[in-house]
Amino acid sequence: MLVALLPGACATMPGQEPVQVNVVDIESIPGEDLEIRMMVKLRVQNPNNAPIEYDGVYLQMDVLDNTFATGVSAARGTVAPFGEALIEVPVSASALRMAFSAISVFGSGKPVEKVTYKMRGKLSGPMFGSTTFQSQGELNLPGAHAR
Repeated sequence: MLVALLPGACATMPGQEPVQVNVVDIESIPGEDLEIRMMVKLRVQNPNNAPIEYDGVYLQMDVLDNTFATGVSAARGTVAPFGEALIEVPVSASALRMAFSAISVFGSGKPVEKVTYKMRGKLSGPMFGSTTFQSQGELNLPGAHAR
């Protein structure tokens, strides 16, 4: 029973800061007919004095409160204490889902100036627990202020 409690205890240890994850690049990669594939490069920063070991990565990207793309990677590594690492995760997005989202946003006749996004995921620990991350924000659309 004590072993079952350890993963939760590690995630809630006092004094631990959340990891910071930023998208630093997105490249197109080959996909199938009705999917769009991209390689998302993440910069993971560890603001704590303990290393973060990971054995697998999950990423979900939402746009306008709808899932845009998801991906997984079997990447392994360590983010050093007070260090950072670049991690690549291939993600897939449905072309149909993207088309329906674009129609609902731009087909309303109202000008769209900003698009909200959320990113969440986890670095799966090799033995106990995982390190989760999330971020959100708004993107200004090009030409939104040119009226």
